[in-house]
Amino acid sequence: MNEKDICEIYCYDEEKVTRIQDELQTVDIDRMAQLFKAVAVENRAKITFALLKGEELCVCDIANIIGITIANTSHHLRTLYTQGVVTFRKEGRLAFYSLDDEHVEQLFENALAHEKEGKLNV
Repeated sequence: MNEKDICEIYCYDEEKVTRIQDELQTVDIDRMAQLFKAVAVENRAKITFALLKGEELCVCDIANIIGITIANTSHHLRTLYTQGVVTFRKEGRLAFYSLDDEHVEQLFENALAHEKEGKLNV
C-alpha cells in the first residue's frame, strides 16, 4: 500500500455512514453469509441449479444429474436443507427436494445472469 491508497479524510459522509451502520445492526449478516457459504461449494451450486424453476427431484436423480454418489448428494442436500436453501417431502422411501422458496430461486437466477454477463472472475 502506498500513500495514494490511504484516505486522507476520516469520514467523508458521516450521516450516510451512521445510517448504514444503524441499518447493519438490524440485519443478521452472519445468517446471510451462511446462505452464500452453503451454495459456494460447487456440488451444492449444481444441486441448486438442478432444482431451479420449481423442479422437484429425487435424491437419486440429483445424484445422476451432477455425477456424484447418492450418499454424497444426501450430505450436500442436508447442508442445503439446514441453511434453508431446499425443502423436501417424503414419498415412501423416496425423498423429493425442491428449492425452499422464490427468494432462493431469484438469488440463484441473479447469480446466473451475472455470470452470463461475464462479470464473475474465477
